[in-house]
Amino acid sequence: MTPSRDITRLLEIMAALRTPGTGCPWDLEQTFETIAPYTIEEAYEVADAIARGDLDDLREELGDLLLQVVFHARMAQEQGAFDFADVVESLTAKLVRRHPHVFGETRGVTPKAVEGIWERIKTAERAQKATKSSGNATATALAGVPTALPALTRALKLQAKAGKVGFDWNDPLAVLAKIREEADEIERDLAAGNRATAAAEVGDLLFAVVNLARHLDVDPEAMLRATNRKFERRFAMIERALADRGKTLQAATLEEMDALWNEAKAAEGVPHSNASR
Repeated sequence: MTPSRDITRLLEIMAALRTPGTGCPWDLEQTFETIAPYTIEEAYEVADAIARGDLDDLREELGDLLLQVVFHARMAQEQGAFDFADVVESLTAKLVRRHPHVFGETRGVTPKAVEGIWERIKTAERAQKATKSSGNATATALAGVPTALPALTRALKLQAKAGKVGFDWNDPLAVLAKIREEADEIERDLAAGNRATAAAEVGDLLFAVVNLARHLDVDPEAMLRATNRKFERRFAMIERALADRGKTLQAATLEEMDALWNEAKAAEGVPHSNASR
């Protein structure tokens, strides 16, 4: 088969890959469960391409993500559950339903009002799903946050939902005080030799840090990814500097690496501080 810009050709290729006897042995043995990790991975690859500002790579990664959708749809079709056209129909119906200010009579709404409209419609949809699955239309305030989300992202969404019903801090300084409180608890546990208890408290500390990020209107997942990249960049500078001296990381002392770390920070215009990392 030749490359094509037609989605139909993509569906035909996927069908061929999943055809017993003539298809790909690896593709044929896959299930929803075995493919799911790749789906998550491809979504991260998309986010990474965006973070790097690489639009050529983004085009490629979006294709890989689309493959995941097509793959899942094909397996569902084989089971007689739904097919790719059903996925498209469901999505288009949802987009129209959730945008009454575009496709309905509502007009002239602000971006903030759109968020409110979107949330009200999603809440009604969740209640409808709850009724369909259990016969009970009651949905909790924290419903609808997937458990498979990265922990930082899920914490952010849970906190946002709790905040919508008034269970929230008043300002970022109050959250910062909570972070100090959690850190102090960890310090006391460590001083008492209770490492297991201190380890459990780390989760509370992370949850509080996510809350601070939310109050500062930043995505903690994106912030941590940026910090990871910064750490990799500076650490690479340490490795290069040591290599120029004919040294390996293993042969260097912590003091040497700390000094080079500060040099890396200074090279990026970051003022030197006693906290070297």
